[in-house]
Amino acid sequence: MRSSYVVCYDIADEKRLRAVFKAMKDFGEHVQFSVFECRFTAADLVRCREALRGIINHAEDQVLFVDLGPVEGRGDRVITALGKPYPVKLDSPCIIA
Repeated sequence: MRSSYVVCYDIADEKRLRAVFKAMKDFGEHVQFSVFECRFTAADLVRCREALRGIINHAEDQVLFVDLGPVEGRGDRVITALGKPYPVKLDSPCIIA
């Protein structure tokens, strides 16, 4: 079963920031600066965390994984935005307000 996650990061070094961005492109959709929307199986989540664990400086950087729940059976996904519209690229239903 897949769960939806928002993964956001605050990386103190430009070189590590680029490496984290490059790694995250393999796992989800880039939606804002330092923010990705991902659909992870349990194994995908472990692979992503391990990939990032080897890149970040654990004393200076932070990566947050926000679990939004199962992809299937949780109702409509509602995302609101101010300013530029939210880029809908994932194939689940989404209501944009």
